[in-house]
Amino acid sequence: MEKSSILTEIMTGTIAGSSCQHSGTVLLYLVVHVNKATLDHGYPPMEAKLIAQIPDGDNWQYEPKWDGFRCIAFREGKNVDLRSKSGQPLGRYFPELIEALLSLNSSHFIIDGEIMIEEGGSFSFDSLLQRIHPAASRIAKLAAETPASYIVFDLLENARGKLCVDLPLRQRREQLEKFAELNFSRDVPVTVSPITYELKAAKKWLRESGAITDGVIAKDLDLPYQSGNRFGVVKVKRMRTIDCVVGGFRYQTGNTYVGSLLLGLYDEKGDLHRVGFTSSLSIKEKKALTPQLEKLKATKSFDQNIPGKPSRWSSEKNVEWIPLKPDLVIEVKYDHFTGGRFRHGTKLLRWRPEKAAGQCTLDQIT
Repeated sequence: MEKSSILTEIMTGTIAGSSCQHSGTVLLYLVVHVNKATLDHGYPPMEAKLIAQIPDGDNWQYEPKWDGFRCIAFREGKNVDLRSKSGQPLGRYFPELIEALLSLNSSHFIIDGEIMIEEGGSFSFDSLLQRIHPAASRIAKLAAETPASYIVFDLLENARGKLCVDLPLRQRREQLEKFAELNFSRDVPVTVSPITYELKAAKKWLRESGAITDGVIAKDLDLPYQSGNRFGVVKVKRMRTIDCVVGGFRYQTGNTYVGSLLLGLYDEKGDLHRVGFTSSLSIKEKKALTPQLEKLKATKSFDQNIPGKPSRWSSEKNVEWIPLKPDLVIEVKYDHFTGGRFRHGTKLLRWRPEKAAGQCTLDQIT
Protein backbone atom coordinates (compact mmCIF):
# COMPACT_ATOMS: atom_id res chain seq x y z
CA MET A 1 0.00 0.00 0.00
CA GLU A 2 1.43 3.38 -1.02
CA LYS A 3 1.21 6.62 0.89
CA SER A 4 -1.45 9.16 0.00
CA SER A 5 -0.44 12.33 -1.83
CA ILE A 6 -0.83 14.37 1.36
CA LEU A 7 1.44 11.98 3.24
CA THR A 8 4.00 12.29 0.49
CA GLU A 9 3.91 16.06 0.93
CA ILE A 10 4.40 15.60 4.66
CA MET A 11 7.42 13.37 4.09
CA THR A 12 9.01 15.77 1.65
CA GLY A 13 8.48 18.76 3.89
CA THR A 14 5.99 20.60 1.68
CA ILE A 15 2.97 20.31 3.97
CA ALA A 16 1.43 23.69 4.78
CA GLY A 17 4.27 25.41 2.97
CA SER A 18 6.73 24.23 5.60
CA SER A 19 10.37 23.33 5.20
CA CYS A 20 10.20 20.88 8.08
CA GLN A 21 11.85 17.57 7.49
CA HIS A 22 9.44 15.26 9.26
CA SER A 23 5.96 14.08 8.41
CA GLY A 24 2.83 12.49 9.76
CA THR A 25 0.16 10.36 8.19
CA VAL A 26 -2.31 9.45 10.84
CA LEU A 27 -2.38 10.68 14.36
CA LEU A 28 -2.45 7.39 16.09
CA TYR A 29 -1.59 6.21 19.54
CA LEU A 30 0.03 2.82 19.24
CA VAL A 31 0.96 0.67 22.19
CA VAL A 32 2.85 -2.62 22.36
CA HIS A 33 2.88 -5.22 25.10
CA VAL A 34 6.48 -6.40 25.48
CA ASN A 35 6.55 -7.47 29.11
CA LYS A 36 4.81 -6.82 32.41
CA ALA A 37 6.51 -3.43 32.67
CA THR A 38 4.88 -2.16 29.49
CA LEU A 39 1.91 0.19 29.31
CA ASP A 40 -1.63 -1.07 29.73
CA HIS A 41 -3.84 -1.06 26.64
CA GLY A 42 -6.09 1.46 28.36
CA TYR A 43 -3.22 3.91 28.92
CA PRO A 44 -4.71 7.39 28.30
CA PRO A 45 -2.92 9.58 25.75
CA MET A 46 -1.60 13.04 26.41
CA GLU A 47 -4.13 15.81 25.72
CA ALA A 48 -3.91 19.53 24.97
CA LYS A 49 -5.48 22.66 26.45
CA LEU A 50 -7.09 25.09 24.00
CA ILE A 51 -5.61 28.61 24.19
CA ALA A 52 -5.92 31.74 22.05
CA GLN A 53 -2.31 32.32 20.93
CA ILE A 54 0.70 30.18 20.11
CA PRO A 55 3.17 30.36 23.02
CA ASP A 56 6.66 31.73 22.41
CA GLY A 57 9.90 30.47 23.93
CA ASP A 58 12.87 28.16 23.44
CA ASN A 59 11.22 25.29 25.34
CA TRP A 60 8.38 24.74 22.84
CA GLN A 61 8.10 22.21 20.04
CA TYR A 62 5.42 23.05 17.46
CA GLU A 63 3.46 20.53 15.39
CA PRO A 64 0.46 20.67 13.06
CA LYS A 65 -2.78 19.68 14.76
CA TRP A 66 -4.38 16.83 12.83
CA ASP A 67 -8.14 16.31 12.82
CA GLY A 68 -8.52 12.53 12.87
CA PHE A 69 -8.98 9.63 15.28
CA ARG A 70 -6.52 9.71 18.16
CA CYS A 71 -5.55 6.12 18.71
CA ILE A 72 -3.29 3.80 20.71
CA ALA A 73 -1.81 0.77 19.00
CA PHE A 74 0.03 -2.01 20.76
CA ARG A 75 2.32 -4.26 18.79
CA GLU A 76 3.91 -7.40 20.20
CA GLY A 77 5.32 -9.70 17.58
CA LYS A 78 2.53 -10.58 15.16
CA ASN A 79 -0.18 -8.90 17.22
CA VAL A 80 -1.30 -5.27 16.84
CA ASP A 81 -4.03 -3.69 18.93
CA LEU A 82 -5.33 -0.20 18.09
CA ARG A 83 -7.09 1.74 20.85
CA SER A 84 -9.06 4.98 20.82
CA LYS A 85 -8.55 7.90 23.18
CA SER A 86 -11.13 6.32 25.49
CA GLY A 87 -9.46 2.90 25.31
CA GLN A 88 -11.94 1.30 22.89
CA PRO A 89 -10.60 -1.16 20.27
CA LEU A 90 -10.29 0.25 16.73
CA GLY A 91 -8.38 -2.49 14.93
CA ARG A 92 -11.38 -4.11 13.21
CA TYR A 93 -12.29 -0.78 11.60
CA PHE A 94 -8.83 -0.18 10.09
CA PRO A 95 -7.49 -3.54 8.87
CA GLU A 96 -5.13 -1.81 6.42
CA LEU A 97 -3.34 -0.11 9.34
CA ILE A 98 -2.97 -3.41 11.16
CA GLU A 99 -1.34 -4.77 8.01
CA ALA A 100 0.88 -1.69 7.65
CA LEU A 101 2.09 -1.81 11.25
CA LEU A 102 2.80 -5.52 11.01
CA SER A 103 4.99 -4.80 7.98
CA LEU A 104 7.36 -2.56 9.96
CA ASN A 105 10.82 -3.93 10.75
CA SER A 106 10.45 -3.54 14.51
CA SER A 107 8.17 -6.11 16.12
CA HIS A 108 7.66 -4.26 19.42
CA PHE A 109 6.82 -0.60 19.97
CA ILE A 110 4.33 1.92 21.35
CA ILE A 111 3.71 5.08 19.34
CA ASP A 112 1.28 7.96 19.63
CA GLY A 113 -0.45 9.53 16.66
CA GLU A 114 -3.69 9.94 14.71
CA ILE A 115 -5.58 8.01 12.06
CA MET A 116 -6.41 10.00 8.94
CA ILE A 117 -8.16 9.32 5.61
CA GLU A 118 -7.43 11.39 2.53
CA GLU A 119 -10.25 12.09 0.11
CA GLY A 120 -10.56 14.75 -2.54
CA GLY A 121 -7.24 16.39 -1.76
CA SER A 122 -7.88 16.84 1.94
CA PHE A 123 -8.35 14.74 5.06
CA SER A 124 -11.96 13.66 5.62
CA PHE A 125 -13.35 13.16 9.10
CA ASP A 126 -16.60 11.87 7.61
CA SER A 127 -14.69 9.03 5.96
CA LEU A 128 -13.33 8.06 9.38
CA LEU A 129 -16.83 8.01 10.85
CA GLN A 130 -18.04 5.71 8.07
CA ARG A 131 -15.55 3.08 9.22
CA ILE A 132 -17.36 2.59 12.53
CA HIS A 133 -19.67 0.03 10.97
CA PRO A 134 -20.84 -3.39 12.18
CA ALA A 135 -20.36 -5.16 8.82
CA ALA A 136 -16.86 -6.44 8.14
CA SER A 137 -17.61 -6.51 4.39
CA ARG A 138 -18.44 -2.81 4.43
CA ILE A 139 -15.26 -1.99 6.34
CA ALA A 140 -13.17 -4.03 3.87
CA LYS A 141 -14.75 -2.19 0.94
CA LEU A 142 -14.03 1.21 2.48
CA ALA A 143 -10.48 0.19 3.43
CA ALA A 144 -9.82 -0.61 -0.23
CA GLU A 145 -11.52 2.51 -1.62
CA THR A 146 -10.34 5.10 0.94
CA PRO A 147 -7.38 3.62 2.85
CA ALA A 148 -6.36 5.16 6.14
CA SER A 149 -2.92 6.43 7.05
CA TYR A 150 -1.14 7.16 10.27
CA ILE A 151 0.76 10.27 11.44
CA VAL A 152 3.03 9.53 14.39
CA PHE A 153 4.19 12.19 16.83
CA ASP A 154 5.51 10.38 19.92
CA LEU A 155 7.31 7.21 20.96
CA LEU A 156 6.12 5.68 24.24
CA GLU A 157 7.99 2.38 24.13
CA ASN A 158 10.91 1.64 21.85
CA ALA A 159 11.71 -1.45 19.81
CA ARG A 160 13.79 -2.90 22.67
CA GLY A 161 10.77 -2.86 24.96
CA LYS A 162 12.02 0.08 27.02
CA LEU A 163 9.44 2.65 28.13
CA CYS A 164 10.10 6.22 27.03
CA VAL A 165 7.24 8.02 28.78
CA ASP A 166 9.44 9.28 31.62
CA LEU A 167 11.92 10.90 29.23
CA PRO A 168 11.58 14.59 28.29
CA LEU A 169 9.99 15.24 24.91
CA ARG A 170 13.26 16.32 23.30
CA GLN A 171 14.71 12.84 23.96
CA ARG A 172 11.53 11.03 22.92
CA ARG A 173 11.54 12.95 19.64
CA GLU A 174 15.13 11.96 18.93
CA GLN A 175 14.28 8.32 19.54
CA LEU A 176 11.14 8.59 17.40
CA GLU A 177 13.12 9.92 14.45
CA LYS A 178 15.62 7.07 14.73
CA PHE A 179 12.72 4.61 14.96
CA ALA A 180 11.14 6.15 11.85
CA GLU A 181 14.38 5.86 9.87
CA LEU A 182 14.46 2.13 10.57
CA ASN A 183 10.78 1.45 9.97
CA PHE A 184 8.90 3.97 7.83
CA SER A 185 9.10 4.04 4.03
CA ARG A 186 7.17 5.44 1.09
CA ASP A 187 5.45 2.09 0.61
CA VAL A 188 3.80 2.15 4.04
CA PRO A 189 1.07 4.66 5.03
CA VAL A 190 2.81 5.51 8.30
CA THR A 191 4.94 8.61 8.76
CA VAL A 192 6.23 11.10 11.32
CA SER A 193 4.47 14.39 11.94
CA PRO A 194 6.54 17.44 10.99
CA ILE A 195 7.80 19.69 13.77
CA THR A 196 9.41 23.09 14.05
CA TYR A 197 10.99 25.13 16.81
CA GLU A 198 10.37 28.40 14.97
CA LEU A 199 7.38 30.49 16.03
CA LYS A 200 7.20 32.06 12.57
CA ALA A 201 6.74 28.66 10.94
CA ALA A 202 4.12 27.66 13.51
CA LYS A 203 2.14 30.84 12.82
CA LYS A 204 2.21 30.05 9.12
CA TRP A 205 0.80 26.58 9.84
CA LEU A 206 -1.99 28.21 11.81
CA ARG A 207 -2.81 30.68 9.02
CA GLU A 208 -2.96 27.87 6.46
CA SER A 209 -4.90 25.39 8.59
CA GLY A 210 -8.22 24.17 7.27
CA ALA A 211 -8.68 21.25 4.87
CA ILE A 212 -5.50 19.39 5.86
CA THR A 213 -4.60 20.53 9.37
CA ASP A 214 -6.73 21.76 12.26
CA GLY A 215 -4.38 24.23 13.92
CA VAL A 216 -1.11 24.02 15.86
CA ILE A 217 0.00 21.98 18.88
CA ALA A 218 2.77 23.26 21.18
CA LYS A 219 4.53 20.91 23.62
CA ASP A 220 7.01 21.63 26.40
CA LEU A 221 10.30 20.00 25.39
CA ASP A 222 11.40 19.43 28.99
CA LEU A 223 8.41 17.43 30.20
CA PRO A 224 7.83 13.67 30.24
CA TYR A 225 4.74 12.25 28.55
CA GLN A 226 1.66 13.77 30.21
CA SER A 227 -0.70 10.79 30.15
CA GLY A 228 -4.33 11.74 30.65
CA ASN A 229 -3.77 15.45 31.34
CA ARG A 230 -3.13 18.73 29.53
CA PHE A 231 -0.12 20.02 31.45
CA GLY A 232 2.56 21.45 29.19
CA VAL A 233 0.62 20.80 25.97
CA VAL A 234 -1.55 23.44 24.28
CA LYS A 235 -3.47 23.73 21.03
CA VAL A 236 -4.39 26.78 18.99
CA LYS A 237 -7.07 26.76 16.30
CA ARG A 238 -7.70 29.25 13.54
CA MET A 239 -11.17 30.58 14.19
CA ARG A 240 -12.89 31.79 11.04
CA THR A 241 -16.17 33.60 10.35
CA ILE A 242 -18.72 33.14 7.59
CA ASP A 243 -22.15 34.49 6.62
CA CYS A 244 -24.91 31.84 6.44
CA VAL A 245 -28.58 31.67 5.57
CA VAL A 246 -30.89 30.55 8.36
CA GLY A 247 -32.65 27.78 6.44
CA GLY A 248 -34.56 26.25 9.31
CA PHE A 249 -34.69 25.69 13.03
CA ARG A 250 -35.37 23.06 15.65
CA TYR A 251 -37.38 23.55 18.81
CA GLN A 252 -35.63 23.08 22.13
CA THR A 253 -36.29 19.55 23.35
CA GLY A 254 -39.39 19.53 25.53
CA ASN A 255 -40.12 23.23 24.97
CA THR A 256 -41.92 25.53 22.57
CA TYR A 257 -39.04 27.91 21.84
CA VAL A 258 -36.23 27.53 19.33
CA GLY A 259 -33.25 25.37 20.29
CA SER A 260 -30.95 25.67 17.27
CA LEU A 261 -30.74 27.40 13.90
CA LEU A 262 -29.96 25.33 10.80
CA LEU A 263 -27.41 27.02 8.54
CA GLY A 264 -27.15 26.99 4.76
CA LEU A 265 -24.84 28.08 1.94
CA TYR A 266 -25.60 28.30 -1.78
CA ASP A 267 -23.58 26.56 -4.48
CA GLU A 268 -22.91 27.95 -7.96
CA LYS A 269 -26.18 26.40 -9.24
CA GLY A 270 -28.25 28.14 -6.60
CA ASP A 271 -28.92 25.05 -4.47
CA LEU A 272 -28.97 25.66 -0.73
CA HIS A 273 -26.77 23.21 1.19
CA ARG A 274 -27.33 22.59 4.89
CA VAL A 275 -23.87 23.01 6.40
CA GLY A 276 -24.43 22.94 10.16
CA PHE A 277 -26.16 24.62 13.05
CA THR A 278 -25.74 27.10 15.86
CA SER A 279 -27.35 27.03 19.28
CA SER A 280 -25.24 29.71 20.97
CA LEU A 281 -28.11 31.89 22.10
CA SER A 282 -29.35 32.49 25.63
CA ILE A 283 -32.76 31.15 26.63
CA LYS A 284 -34.05 34.73 26.68
CA GLU A 285 -32.81 35.28 23.13
CA LYS A 286 -34.30 31.99 21.95
CA LYS A 287 -37.72 32.81 23.38
CA ALA A 288 -37.72 36.25 21.79
CA LEU A 289 -36.59 34.86 18.43
CA THR A 290 -39.16 32.06 18.21
CA PRO A 291 -42.22 34.09 17.07
CA GLN A 292 -40.11 35.85 14.44
CA LEU A 293 -38.95 32.53 13.00
CA GLU A 294 -42.43 31.01 13.08
CA LYS A 295 -43.64 33.82 10.79
CA LEU A 296 -41.09 32.65 8.18
CA LYS A 297 -42.14 28.98 8.08
CA ALA A 298 -41.98 27.45 4.61
CA THR A 299 -42.70 24.11 2.97
CA LYS A 300 -39.03 23.61 1.97
CA SER A 301 -35.67 25.34 2.17
CA PHE A 302 -32.60 23.15 1.79
CA ASP A 303 -31.85 21.48 -1.54
CA GLN A 304 -28.80 19.46 -0.46
CA ASN A 305 -27.97 17.62 2.77
CA ILE A 306 -31.59 17.99 3.82
CA PRO A 307 -32.19 17.20 7.50
CA GLY A 308 -33.87 13.87 8.05
CA LYS A 309 -33.63 11.08 10.54
CA PRO A 310 -30.86 11.41 13.10
CA SER A 311 -27.55 9.68 12.55
CA ARG A 312 -25.64 8.13 15.41
CA TRP A 313 -23.16 11.00 15.06
CA SER A 314 -25.74 13.76 15.45
CA SER A 315 -25.09 16.12 18.34
CA GLU A 316 -28.63 17.53 18.23
CA LYS A 317 -31.15 15.57 20.28
CA ASN A 318 -34.29 17.04 18.72
CA VAL A 319 -34.34 16.00 15.06
CA GLU A 320 -37.69 17.51 14.01
CA TRP A 321 -37.02 20.68 12.06
CA ILE A 322 -38.95 23.58 10.54
CA PRO A 323 -37.92 24.91 7.09
CA LEU A 324 -37.78 28.70 6.73
CA LYS A 325 -37.91 31.22 3.91
CA PRO A 326 -34.30 32.30 3.18
CA ASP A 327 -34.77 35.81 4.55
CA LEU A 328 -32.35 35.79 7.50
CA VAL A 329 -28.56 35.97 7.37
CA ILE A 330 -26.20 35.58 10.32
CA GLU A 331 -22.45 35.66 10.75
CA VAL A 332 -21.04 32.72 12.70
CA LYS A 333 -17.61 31.70 13.95
CA TYR A 334 -16.36 28.21 13.16
CA ASP A 335 -13.17 26.23 13.52
CA HIS A 336 -13.28 23.51 10.85
CA PHE A 337 -15.23 22.71 7.68
CA THR A 338 -15.03 19.25 6.13
CA GLY A 339 -17.29 16.94 4.16
CA GLY A 340 -19.55 19.82 3.21
CA ARG A 341 -20.36 20.91 6.75
CA PHE A 342 -19.00 22.47 9.92
CA ARG A 343 -17.30 19.85 12.08
CA HIS A 344 -18.66 21.35 15.30
CA GLY A 345 -21.42 23.69 16.33
CA THR A 346 -20.80 27.31 15.39
CA LYS A 347 -21.03 30.49 17.47
CA LEU A 348 -23.44 33.22 16.40
CA LEU A 349 -21.63 36.55 16.18
CA ARG A 350 -24.26 38.90 14.74
CA TRP A 351 -27.27 39.21 12.50
CA ARG A 352 -26.64 40.59 8.98
CA PRO A 353 -29.91 42.31 7.88
CA GLU A 354 -28.02 44.28 5.24
CA LYS A 355 -26.84 41.16 3.44
CA ALA A 356 -28.83 39.21 0.83
CA ALA A 357 -29.21 35.46 1.31
CA GLY A 358 -27.83 34.84 -2.19
CA GLN A 359 -24.49 36.26 -1.09
CA CYS A 360 -24.05 33.38 1.38
CA THR A 361 -22.14 31.01 -0.88
CA LEU A 362 -19.91 28.00 -0.42
CA ASP A 363 -16.96 29.81 -1.97
CA GLN A 364 -16.58 31.76 1.27
CA ILE A 365 -14.97 28.65 2.76
CA THR A 366 -11.18 28.92 3.02
